[in-house]
Amino acid sequence: MSTELAPSTDPDVVLVGGGIMSATLASLLGVVAPDWSVTLFESGPDVAGESSDAWNNAGTGHAALCELNYTPAGPDGSVDVSKAETINEQFQVSRQFWSHLVRSGLTGAPKEFITPVPHISFVTGAAGRQYMRNRYEAMAASPLFAGMEYTDDGTELAEWVPLMMAGRPADQVVAATRSVAGTDVDFGSLTRLLVSAAEQRGVHVHCNQRVTEVERRTDGRWDVTVTDASTGEERRVRARFVFVGAGGGALPLLQRADIPEIRGFGGFPVSGKFLRTRSPELVSGHQAKVYGQAAVGAPPMSVPHLDLRLIDGDHSLLFGPYAGFSPKFLKAGSLFDLPRSVRGHNLGSMLGVAKDNVPLTRYLISELLKGGKSRHNTLTEFMPEAEEADWDLITAGQRVQVIKRDAKGAPVLQFGTELVVGGEGTIAGLLGASPGASTAVAAMLTVLERCFPGRIDAWRPALQEAIPSYGRRLVDDPALLAEVRAETTQTLELNG
Repeated sequence: MSTELAPSTDPDVVLVGGGIMSATLASLLGVVAPDWSVTLFESGPDVAGESSDAWNNAGTGHAALCELNYTPAGPDGSVDVSKAETINEQFQVSRQFWSHLVRSGLTGAPKEFITPVPHISFVTGAAGRQYMRNRYEAMAASPLFAGMEYTDDGTELAEWVPLMMAGRPADQVVAATRSVAGTDVDFGSLTRLLVSAAEQRGVHVHCNQRVTEVERRTDGRWDVTVTDASTGEERRVRARFVFVGAGGGALPLLQRADIPEIRGFGGFPVSGKFLRTRSPELVSGHQAKVYGQAAVGAPPMSVPHLDLRLIDGDHSLLFGPYAGFSPKFLKAGSLFDLPRSVRGHNLGSMLGVAKDNVPLTRYLISELLKGGKSRHNTLTEFMPEAEEADWDLITAGQRVQVIKRDAKGAPVLQFGTELVVGGEGTIAGLLGASPGASTAVAAMLTVLERCFPGRIDAWRPALQEAIPSYGRRLVDDPALLAEVRAETTQTLELNG
């Protein structure tokens, strides 16, 4: 049975998915368009149940301080830090907006969602050490990475990461950088805080409500069909603007919306697992997030890392990820998600990507074949004296990597995020994964700019009040960078 709501109840904006992206967009709309009616539909029993959940991501607060895949080396050994600068800028934007919300009375203390944790990059071998030196020199030249430290001294590293150096051969070449400006972010907690604040402003939040269809009306609005997960009852709302922030579920919904901009796009799902320990002794001995180098053929999202986490007031360590495969696009999705996403217009892209990514296929097969002993052996490469009994295996979130055609028409597998806008700016959706949550504010600002270009000038003063660097590049304005860093550090209680 389908129930169409009365026109008076139809919202200006429908947000699909109750993760960090929709929560952030709801918060931004509260700043620039507080009179707009907004409705959020989440298919799960609560918001932040999928990729935004703290156990479903690494919580790194991607500021490009330690992730080596953001600083690739060229054939001559020189290191390009431009992507790292872009991502760090975007994280600074997130920090500014979170700081604004805290000053405005966001419920809860900042320590409920963000805490200071040093970020460290770690490599072994002579080639790794040379790369790390080159990387450090390139990053140290940017004001965004001021204060970064470098060492290849084992004694000093034993102070930075004692658990990782214990039992390591004394003659092994090691090198690392450290930034004490790093953070750990509980995106699940942050999402719930943002959604709660949005509800207090009048945003209607409905859980256990799955959006099944999105259809364009002749008047330019969108019919959004919603199914109650408990009763199976259907209802329909009409919206002027729809944002699909449903993680892996975004691709199928954008396909059903039948916008030409989604043609050629496909998705490749990758699941992940982590080893976790809550041993007080181990946790106290590793007070950092440490990223290494990815294995040959491994996707960037599979870069190994040993992370301190603070979730629901408890400290733990996570190591991984160990890649896996499931045809589901969400943890709570269907085994038919992948085959149902195949269309005539994206089949060529998907087959082309499969042909051109044989090393990735081999890597995934090797990961799927790993048992407990093999996973433990990978951990001991990071932490030589790790005991298998101290760690348990947990399943993290599903990620759907973007498959598309590049400017030349060649199929590519993209390990980033992609904003798709259609319907003359009346519908938008976000595809992809990392850096994802950490850059949510920058991503949702892009949604506002691309979907409401005629309103941005009027919204600019409010946006600049909430985000002082809006419209400017911090890397080009060291004085502004120092100002926003000091303010956000104080407001978000990141002084250590």
